[in-house]
Amino acid sequence: MDTSWAHSHSQLNKLLNHLNIPLHLLVRNPNFAARNQLLNNKKVQMKNYETVFILNPVLSEEQMKDTVQKFTKILKDTGANIINEELWGLKKLAYPIQHKSTGFYNLVEYEAAPDSISTLETEFRRDEKVMRFLTVSLDKHAIIYNERRKQGAFNKKKKETKEEAKA
Repeated sequence: MDTSWAHSHSQLNKLLNHLNIPLHLLVRNPNFAARNQLLNNKKVQMKNYETVFILNPVLSEEQMKDTVQKFTKILKDTGANIINEELWGLKKLAYPIQHKSTGFYNLVEYEAAPDSISTLETEFRRDEKVMRFLTVSLDKHAIIYNERRKQGAFNKKKKETKEEAKA
């Protein structure tokens, strides 16, 4: 008879008692990344990510904002820290997607555990309002570039006004 499950179960109970967490909260918790962190008793390494997603152009402004809030809430529920959120608005697509030639572009930059990305992308696939999405992991150079971009270092209009002021 294999008693390894009983041994691991008793270790889990000891850990939960030590942390003062009831077992039923751990089992029903949809936040799998946090549950795995508790079980492994390790600190999860946070990484920087950037996700761009295109929403269906048929949506009203309010529906679009609600959908964006839904996805940022999913990120926050998985323990992510939202760094930047940009609404790029209605843009023309390079090629038709689902017989649509335009879409609402959105960008979210965040810091999260690698496990939370699969949860977010699963929700993107389930939602019919999302036409396309892309998540990339940011390296140190991309983080610096994003900081400079947010400060307006690459804004051509600012350069033109500076040149006109000098003349």
